[in-house]
Amino acid sequence: MKIYTKTGDKGFTSLIGGTRVPKSHIRIESYGTVDELNSYVGLIIDQDIDAHHKEILKQVQDRLFTIGSSLASDPEKSRMIIPDLHAEDIALLENEMDKMNEQLPELRHFILPGGSIAISYCHIARCVCRRAERITVHLAGESVVDEKVTIYLNRLSDYLFTLARKIGNESKVPENQWIPRI
Repeated sequence: MKIYTKTGDKGFTSLIGGTRVPKSHIRIESYGTVDELNSYVGLIIDQDIDAHHKEILKQVQDRLFTIGSSLASDPEKSRMIIPDLHAEDIALLENEMDKMNEQLPELRHFILPGGSIAISYCHIARCVCRRAERITVHLAGESVVDEKVTIYLNRLSDYLFTLARKIGNESKVPENQWIPRI
């Protein structure tokens, strides 16, 4: 099987279900941004971080593929059975954040991204996740999108922020607090 098909050479692609849409379509933009996010999550996993964080992030990558499948499907034409998100997927992120926050100092300032490569990748992934969420909310205004998708993306951005703080704490990297100039 060849990787290239040449079916997208004129700027169109197919959704699951067969519908052809321009590559600039909001649905393509939504799952493409989720794919970009998944790549950044992979970069975080590749860093020298705690094995538990890597295990959770591998689950996140799986859920992001689930989300991508959902977003890549034409909700009116697709008959394919695709994996779906569960409330437990969102609860996992919330539980992980709660555990991390028990060990972190109280947040009293905005935090500027940076401090180490792993921390910076968490912040980049958080920003891409927020963009994916915004695009998916836009899509949901025009078409059917499982509500759990936008909730998961919202929680995931919070998780990535908390993970950045936790990795910094574990590495004894001081937080880069934003102290506004007055």
